Amino acid sequence: MDARFNLFDNEISVKFTKRFANAGLVIQQSPLAKSTQELVSLRASQINGCGWCIDMHTKEAEAAGESAVRLHLVAAWRESTVFTEAERAALALAEEGTRLADAHEGVSDETWAEVRKHYDDDEIAALVSLVALINAANRLAVIVHQRGGSYEPGMFTAALA
Repeated sequence: MDARFNLFDNEISVKFTKRFANAGLVIQQSPLAKSTQELVSLRASQINGCGWCIDMHTKEAEAAGESAVRLHLVAAWRESTVFTEAERAALALAEEGTRLADAHEGVSDETWAEVRKHYDDDEIAALVSLVALINAANRLAVIVHQRGGSYEPGMFTAALA
């Protein structure tokens, strides 16, 4: 199935997408580890069924040196031994922050305490912003049926230049 709408071929959506990508630069330039950023983005994208974002974040993580084993196990991180306690806290926050409608409390106090234990305020600000941003990106791509498979590392940045 082809995409319903090309977000890179419309003046309004290009303007919005550039500004959206600029917001992402704040997170990319934060002290939050790049590997954690990609793992969190990948997990939220898996939950939301966003093929485009799964493709993008898997390939960007691979290009940054992430192992295939860890990428394959993100969907089952609770049953895996390859993630640090800090990464597990970030993945839990990503899941709970993505599935807000599934729980009356949103992000649990237990998950928040684990995040607080492993990350400083700047990293937490980046992590919370990242969860919000990737969920918005997933919705943009899913709504227009932007399909995964054709992404090349760095392609998004080049398309918005």
